[in-house]
Amino acid sequence: MAGCSGGIHPDLLEKTKKHPCYSAEAHKQYARIHLPVAPKCNIQCNYCNRKFDCVNESRPGVTSEVLTPELAKEKFQWVKSVIEDLTVVGIAGPGDALADWVHTKATIEQIKAGNPDIIFCLSTNGLLLPEYAPEIVELGIDHVTVTINALDPVIGAQIYKHVLYQGTHYEGVAAAELLWKNQEAGVRYLTERGVLVKVNIVMIKGINDGHIPDVVKKVKELGVFVTNIMPLIPAPGSAFAHFPQTSMQEVNQLRNACQLDIQQMRHCQQCRADAIGRIHEDRSQEFRMCHRPAASAIPQAPAQKQYRIAVTSKHGKLVDQHFGHATAFLIYQGNGQEFQEAGTRNVDQFCTGMEECDSDQDKRERIIDALQDCDAVLTMRIGYHAKERLRQKGIEPIEYCDTVEDGLRYVVTKLSESGAQAG
Repeated sequence: MAGCSGGIHPDLLEKTKKHPCYSAEAHKQYARIHLPVAPKCNIQCNYCNRKFDCVNESRPGVTSEVLTPELAKEKFQWVKSVIEDLTVVGIAGPGDALADWVHTKATIEQIKAGNPDIIFCLSTNGLLLPEYAPEIVELGIDHVTVTINALDPVIGAQIYKHVLYQGTHYEGVAAAELLWKNQEAGVRYLTERGVLVKVNIVMIKGINDGHIPDVVKKVKELGVFVTNIMPLIPAPGSAFAHFPQTSMQEVNQLRNACQLDIQQMRHCQQCRADAIGRIHEDRSQEFRMCHRPAASAIPQAPAQKQYRIAVTSKHGKLVDQHFGHATAFLIYQGNGQEFQEAGTRNVDQFCTGMEECDSDQDKRERIIDALQDCDAVLTMRIGYHAKERLRQKGIEPIEYCDTVEDGLRYVVTKLSESGAQAG
């Protein structure tokens, strides 16, 4: 059983001593990097609002940029060159690591290929664990965090607004029952194969606080290594925005009671999805891709044609604006090496919401029509549905955060790669 050090393989135990989230001592000595490559989510929790580009917020689901696996690898290499005690690469969203499994897996594979000593971990709500647990084990991911807030579906129905699973939308008790069934099966599969599982539990007064000891006892039976009882952070725009934040005194009282069953994590900072550094000294804003040194700029790619690219930029120098927030697109034309401005397309901003920026489909369609002569859109962030609609029109959406000049060359590189693969 993985719940005690005596049952852990010595090699894994040695790794765990260098994992800041799994070791109370490691967080004082070692750093981690969360790579935000997984923006999709398949569950709407009532305490969650996944707002992007919130530099002053520190809570799960928040990030200042979303990266492709390729950019994530570059960011890791940059951070690793600066922070020598970096030992862990984690993927914690900003959505769910398994809901965006293709990106999560590609990121881990690319980094692992050249960094065999790095520890990899991921966080998930567990809905898709039965489907992807075998691949997690095969990839060599030996630390997995699963958020389990309730076993009782009546309690779970108060925490989760809906669950989207295999194309079907579930709500209420049915959603909570399905979620716990998959969480239980997935956690059991992992622990039986030597993966260290940490269970996060959000303490919500008046809903699941009295139920949490039952959750702790059950996950102990499943072989979980440690539990992390966290206070509710009422997120603006969420269903629980009006709830009071759970006090740390109450959280610690519950941790003390549950410590009799399983060890408790007490140093959690409820980190952002792009957190970097040691747990108590987040350096994520220092390492935003738009701050990257010129020496690590994307290499230029040979071009075979003229490209027309639409760019979202607040002041024309950086790719620093979300697609849905733009009121104008800068149009550039060039051969991949040199580009010239070819005009500006003024549009009506269509994103006024706080999540996926798809709140006005008519405005979105008018924007896409205005860009129909472009090969690509270069933007800091774009919602899933807008991305799919652009691709249906033959326009490639590319997320990036750096200078416009480097971004344009990066777009041509990606378009050239896509063309070569298609050929």
